[in-house]
Amino acid sequence: MKVVITGASGQDGMFIIDNLLNNSKSQIYACTRNIKNFDFNKLHFLNNNSDFERITLVDINFQNFEEVYKFFKDTKPHHVFNMMGPSSVSKFIQNPDSMMESTLNSHKNITDSLIKTRNFCNFYQASSSEMYGYDSDSAFDESSDFKPNSTYAKAKQIVHSKSLKYEKEYDWNIVSGIMFNHESEFRNSNFLIMKLVEKIIEIKGNQNTKFEFPNLEISRDWSYAGDISDAVINLTLNDFTGPFVIGSGKAVTLKEIMLYMFDKINSNYEDHVLVNPDNERLGEPLKVVSNPEKIKKSINWESRLSIFEVLDKMYAYKTTKSI
Repeated sequence: MKVVITGASGQDGMFIIDNLLNNSKSQIYACTRNIKNFDFNKLHFLNNNSDFERITLVDINFQNFEEVYKFFKDTKPHHVFNMMGPSSVSKFIQNPDSMMESTLNSHKNITDSLIKTRNFCNFYQASSSEMYGYDSDSAFDESSDFKPNSTYAKAKQIVHSKSLKYEKEYDWNIVSGIMFNHESEFRNSNFLIMKLVEKIIEIKGNQNTKFEFPNLEISRDWSYAGDISDAVINLTLNDFTGPFVIGSGKAVTLKEIMLYMFDKINSNYEDHVLVNPDNERLGEPLKVVSNPEKIKKSINWESRLSIFEVLDKMYAYKTTKSI
């Protein structure tokens, strides 16, 4: 079985690779922006016994159709996991037009290449809860309206809609996974929760450290990236199609996270944190939580680790690396 993973060096890509190495005999084509920066140490951290010879690193420009077409024509994959995304949402804020074009182009070049080669292999498209974009008294499910309020969310919704269209048009096994917030040891430092973890470690060493944070009453549905990736693989390898909400179904506020993390270092967050609404993204919903009933019924999946257990993992990993 040949598997292509785009965005392979991101946290989701790493967990998907680890899962496939341990639970299949797949030949994995790991597409990454920079081969030199692909961190095999993360895979070693997850499992020292993995057979890394089954991984082929691929440096490919997904903005170039001819290059993408040749890759898929030559590879002939059985499964594609399109996990590509920006290293931070802030990139979309700083360069909205170019990031929108890049996101739409890469999806178009991948799907056009597969259509042109008549390879309607099982395909996973990483969609995002950012597509909802508003507060709701009810948890969001597959039938909830989308009201994207950022360029990132709009790009994700366009790609999501195209994936659903191709699924019906070509009778194609495409899963559009609406992924809610998920974190891990491998989260990029540009993301909010990892920023907080790193600040906590800094404060532990220097009690005079202070930093700013947005609205602490914001609540999100957080899961562990490893759990989310298990769901992604299960859905894709077992021929499911259509949209699936993937989340914990539980909302936790940033204040709860803040209290938990400062308790780890026996400190008071109010001595170190300045709440600055200017850091909050325009139109940021106060509460976003999933209703994962469909995926629970379909594959008996649910998020195993709470966000607090995930925070423990992130803290331990970063603390170990800093020693």
